[in-house]
Amino acid sequence: MKVLITGASSGIGRDMARYLSEKGFDLVLTARNTKSLEKLRSELKTDVEIIYCDLSEENAPFELYHKCRNKGIDILINNAGYGIFGEFHETDLKDELDMINVNIRAVHILTKLFLKDFRKRNRGGILNVASSAGFLTGPLMSSYYASKNYVVRLSLAIYEELRRSKSRVRIGVFCPGPVETNFNNRAGVHFSVPPVSSEYAARYAIDRFFSGSTVIIPTVTVKLGVIASKLVPVKMLGMITGNIQQRKLK
Repeated sequence: MKVLITGASSGIGRDMARYLSEKGFDLVLTARNTKSLEKLRSELKTDVEIIYCDLSEENAPFELYHKCRNKGIDILINNAGYGIFGEFHETDLKDELDMINVNIRAVHILTKLFLKDFRKRNRGGILNVASSAGFLTGPLMSSYYASKNYVVRLSLAIYEELRRSKSRVRIGVFCPGPVETNFNNRAGVHFSVPPVSSEYAARYAIDRFFSGSTVIIPTVTVKLGVIASKLVPVKMLGMITGNIQQRKLK
């Protein structure tokens, strides 16, 4: 079987690649940093193809699909994504639009195009990497939280469509809390609670996806937080999340 992973040069994507290679999967890995991908390929045990891809560019998702559509992809992992920190009126618009292109637009396009192929074959799987932020309102990271809400809701809607049609195609959405990756450096913040390792997050996501889980949330603390968020009034939830975000600057 062959897996396509976006954003595979570091963090969760890199460790998913390592784990899947251990399990015998061939891989197609994409990212902007091909030097890191080459280094990763040298560590892996199975066949690995590398494709340079900057998903913030308008045509990149379509180009990636067309490069991969005849490669026998069995599983798509939409892992690429990043965040921007700051008050909405102050954050740079171009940076936000690039982030939306990666976090939403590319996920939407790749999910749709590969899903069409998978449904025709009546097999295959898609794992979208979101965040526990996908269940919350996020002052000081408003666009990032909103983008992950989109990924969560899109994935769950597709799951229900697949269930109703009795399709053998599967979709899952991975919603971790803080993970020890380059994410916080790129966003310009520090986690206010201890993160899990990217290796743990990657293995947890893959194991749960293959066991049939749809919404995949690691650690009891994050699961309880997601459950609690459903019981709190919307405005109060924004206040709580905003206070947590503010502590990331300390």
